Amino acid sequence: MRGMYNAVLGVIFAAIGAILLLGGGWLLSLGGSPYYLVAGLGFLATGILLLRKRAEALVVYAITLAATLIWAVWEIGFDWWQLAPRGGIPVLLGLLLLLPAAWRNLKFSAVATTSAPRFPAALGGVVAASVAVAGYAMFQDPSATTGQLTRDIAPQMRSAVNTGNEAGDSEWHQYGRTGFGQRWSPLQQITPANVKDLVPAWQYQTGDVKLPEDVGETTYQVTPIKIGDSLYVCTPHNIAISLNAKTGQENWRFDANSGMNPDRQHQTCRGVTWWETPSTLAAGATPEAVALHAQALAECPRRVYLPTADARLIALNADTGKPCSFFGDGGTLHLEQGMKYNPAGYYYSTSPPVATEGKIIVGGAVNDNFSTTEPSGVIRAFDIDSGKLLWNWDSGNPDQTTPIDVAAGARYTTNSPNSWSVFSYDEKLGLVYLPMGNRVPDQLGYDRSPEVEKFSSSIVALDIATGKLRWVRQTVHHDLWDMDVPAQPVLIDLTRDGEVVPALVGPTKQGDIWVLDRRTGEPLSPMAELPAPGGAIPEDWTSPTQPISKLTLRPETLHEANMWGLTMFDQLSCRIKFRSLKYEGQYTPPSLNGSIVYPGNFGTFNWGSVAVDPERQVMFGMPTYLPFTSRLVPASEIPPKGQEKASEQGLNRNDGAAYGVIMGPFLSALGVPCTAPPWGFVTGADLRGENVVWKHKNGTVRDMTPLPLKIKLGVPGIGGPMTTRSGLAFLGAAVDDYFRAYDLTTGAQLWETRLPAGGQSTPMTYAVDGKQYVVIVAGGHGSVGTKPGDYVMAYTLP
Repeated sequence: MRGMYNAVLGVIFAAIGAILLLGGGWLLSLGGSPYYLVAGLGFLATGILLLRKRAEALVVYAITLAATLIWAVWEIGFDWWQLAPRGGIPVLLGLLLLLPAAWRNLKFSAVATTSAPRFPAALGGVVAASVAVAGYAMFQDPSATTGQLTRDIAPQMRSAVNTGNEAGDSEWHQYGRTGFGQRWSPLQQITPANVKDLVPAWQYQTGDVKLPEDVGETTYQVTPIKIGDSLYVCTPHNIAISLNAKTGQENWRFDANSGMNPDRQHQTCRGVTWWETPSTLAAGATPEAVALHAQALAECPRRVYLPTADARLIALNADTGKPCSFFGDGGTLHLEQGMKYNPAGYYYSTSPPVATEGKIIVGGAVNDNFSTTEPSGVIRAFDIDSGKLLWNWDSGNPDQTTPIDVAAGARYTTNSPNSWSVFSYDEKLGLVYLPMGNRVPDQLGYDRSPEVEKFSSSIVALDIATGKLRWVRQTVHHDLWDMDVPAQPVLIDLTRDGEVVPALVGPTKQGDIWVLDRRTGEPLSPMAELPAPGGAIPEDWTSPTQPISKLTLRPETLHEANMWGLTMFDQLSCRIKFRSLKYEGQYTPPSLNGSIVYPGNFGTFNWGSVAVDPERQVMFGMPTYLPFTSRLVPASEIPPKGQEKASEQGLNRNDGAAYGVIMGPFLSALGVPCTAPPWGFVTGADLRGENVVWKHKNGTVRDMTPLPLKIKLGVPGIGGPMTTRSGLAFLGAAVDDYFRAYDLTTGAQLWETRLPAGGQSTPMTYAVDGKQYVVIVAGGHGSVGTKPGDYVMAYTLP
């Protein structure tokens, strides 16, 4: 039996050696690490010696394991999660060799000093050293940044803090609570001391669940709004629902019947918009306006506006859920008007519009990378009562904001950059702030107009009254990476050198946090232009530099040593993949061979944005780090049109363009990221000094693996946070199904609860009868594969 044990071990060692020799040789030929080739020789020699029953196998393997330990620590330090794939299998095999069955019948060769088998002390020492290093590394967290955000709040800040169009401490009237989008509440009944006592208050299920025929990205991303005693939500299939804020009981529901369309890229609704009809009109109103105002007061004095997946905007009576007949066509505005090309499913609004100054201002999403004849990305302001078009700002024709004459055949610019996320606005300055995307195709820029170049991937400020451009701040030059500005800009008044400055905080996919003067768009701290990689395809070009903000959470440049895997084998395959792809750092252009895009298409920040405390002047965010790959495919090589859809994963056809693109997360053969964890963090930043104060990994692999292992690895997420005056931050978003509370000062996790589905939405809080509630919608996210559902969950103190 002992001989059989040695034979089996010998075969295993020899097989591992052969794999490492082949893979290591391939990696070395690509300019990679020589370790795997050398280790392969060690494993192979050990296997051959075991098969020959030679005790020298123990010495050879002790040397191989020692070299592995030294190499691993030299390459990545004392990071347990990076040491594990490098040393896990080698140490396990060393332990097997230490069993008596492995070494008692081994003999030294005739030239050795003795032929008596002895306990393999050298190997035992190396194994012990490896275990000791692993044990030490388990208590280290090299990814963490520790510190404390200021707790001090100047007395004048409490009384003078500007939160936008404030409606009262207990209210949450808009997606980000007010038009400033701060996601901050002045409520403080729930505190860092008692948050651990939170219990479910009520649970409601909408009945709108993901169906087999739904598109992949069917997602619950809605943040409820709260007015008085009612909550208002929308569902992915555009059902608007009013709930009792105290009990969760349904008041009414309205089904927009937006249907199913396989050509839609997204099936989601991030929220509805509130409007209350003013009791009086300004002096000088026309008789028509007076009559319409009277009808609005009688029929729909309080309204919610519902955007739909089939390009409509519907005005509903907030008390009954019935359409307001005076708005548009019987309560409905058709947003496809004015589009030269409008295939069904290619254009829709996924985010709540802005309601201010008697206007409803609407953007729209277009399907990424479907076609070069996409609908326009025009931004439009309509009269909030009649639905009459008041102005249009088309980034392809930015100087002409007078309403176009659709009846006479005028059309908006085809395929101009759009704004699909949430707007913010400042009524005092008279400005609305737009996070702008790119034009399709995202990865091809050789035929863009000067206007497209100017407004792609930027933050734009428009005059609320006229739609005229006031300023633009571009965050990426000549974007070839789908680096849309995805997040609602957050408005805050910052104290700088004793002066209060109206500021804007703009998170981006690439990880920059732009802190701008919201009057002018100028950075409040010096910015820089950094050299960027070149080497685009012959038809295209790249910008020689790219901007970077002072406050940034960009990931560090990837190196081969950052490649990861569950074992040394898939780590080796990821190293080979890394060396085979084009990568020269952030902004490496797309290529025919394939390029690494890092941060990837999900971005460091996405539509969930960040939460800002206007009193402490600090920020809470959830940066995510997950590389993607992008490979251009000549149109002639794209197969006939099938069932594939443009999305973050798979073939994006770009019909009409010279190239399609295949993209997706940079994963190993086992389906885990090729880059080492953590992949997700929570972070706190001081906005006055524009510096990161603390950063901690966030989330577990509980729902990423077949086994329910609650290991805090730091996982990706998509969704947003909110904070409160008491110093708490709340966040779901991570790809494990938990809802958590954190100490805003230090980032320490204080509470968590299991959700019945993925919590890829942004939570909110409110009060009824003096009692504070925290609410999150849990319905899952199609792109990240979390558990689908239809839950609205409310929590409160017992």
